[in-house]
Amino acid sequence: MGVVEVLDPVAPARAGGWKVDVSRGERNGRVSSEWFNRPDDERYLSLDDLWASVKGRSERSRSRVVQTADIRVEAARDSAERLHLVLPKAEAPVSPTHWAFGQLASIVGAPASYLRQLPAPLAGINLQYGLSNHRAEQVKTFETEDGRTELRAVTGPDYGRIHDFELVEAVQRLAGNGTGDTRWKVPGVLDWSTGVYNPDVEISRDTTTLYASDRDVFLFLVDDHNPIEAGRLADGSPDLYFRGFYCWNSEVGAKTLGMASFYLRAVCQNRNLWGVEEFQEIKIRHSKYAASRFAHEAAPALTRFANSSPQGFVNGIQAARQQIVARSDEDRDDFLRKRGFSKAESGKIIEKVLMEEGRPPESIFDFVQGITRLARDKTQQDVRLDMEGRAKKLLDRVG
Repeated sequence: MGVVEVLDPVAPARAGGWKVDVSRGERNGRVSSEWFNRPDDERYLSLDDLWASVKGRSERSRSRVVQTADIRVEAARDSAERLHLVLPKAEAPVSPTHWAFGQLASIVGAPASYLRQLPAPLAGINLQYGLSNHRAEQVKTFETEDGRTELRAVTGPDYGRIHDFELVEAVQRLAGNGTGDTRWKVPGVLDWSTGVYNPDVEISRDTTTLYASDRDVFLFLVDDHNPIEAGRLADGSPDLYFRGFYCWNSEVGAKTLGMASFYLRAVCQNRNLWGVEEFQEIKIRHSKYAASRFAHEAAPALTRFANSSPQGFVNGIQAARQQIVARSDEDRDDFLRKRGFSKAESGKIIEKVLMEEGRPPESIFDFVQGITRLARDKTQQDVRLDMEGRAKKLLDRVG
């Protein structure tokens, strides 16, 4: 499992949690999407449990490079839904998973959806022909023994596999068990009726943010016992943030390896992230040198974020608050129009800030908050993302 690095002592949470303003910053629905689509058997209550599952699976797996012409497809006529593959030097036929079947079909240039509709013998004939005439000649298989041998992945021979347990181990070195033994843990819940974020909720199948399936692994953790104050709200109360990160991987090629770090103000019951600022993301394709990039780029980046001081973030927010760019209605309209916003959009952005702050926007930070609030109202994802991108560029240019 690796050495667990226990960070600074965890600070006691204020009774009941902290008052936060989730109208500021951006909303991120990635974790909510994962949470919504995961059945109970893909939800884990601790990093130890998650690691044990994906590590055990890895120990029962093997990978090898084989000649496509040496793969034999078998289809039983009394089982029209089942195909088996006989691989070179294999002791028994292997059963491709739904995902692996799609990869295999893609490699030989056959539409998987069409093959799935055919009787097994006919689908087998098509696959056998494709494999026998496959120009690339070699593929890398990934087989797992679990009562029967499943073919979980079929990729190109240079596929750079990063095992799911390797990502979990990298997170464990920062977060221990992910349940509060270090500062990094499964998040709490925002109470919408009071606007209070409570970091201390029971970790259950309904609240956990640690997931794994036969295709992937996904983890989200926060440092929500240690709020960061970066300025004041309109009523004089502190504007509080927490650090958070999520990461993902697929050892069977269903997605890249990736990590995202950010500051946020709250996590709701549906696991939406609210008030997100300073979102940074790294993605690594499973190419030939993927494992090396993970070891020398992604894992160290996560460690740097986890151990870094938030002072740079705080200074950036404060600088954005202090950088006044408009003092009149004409200045405000001119500032937004030069950045590509229409007259109607400019008016709505100014109105958003006026409603929330009780005054029109003056600083870079004011305009950023107004733009992100307007972006939330947009139903078209590309329009929303474009607005959020322009807001981020404003912050990036501060100083």
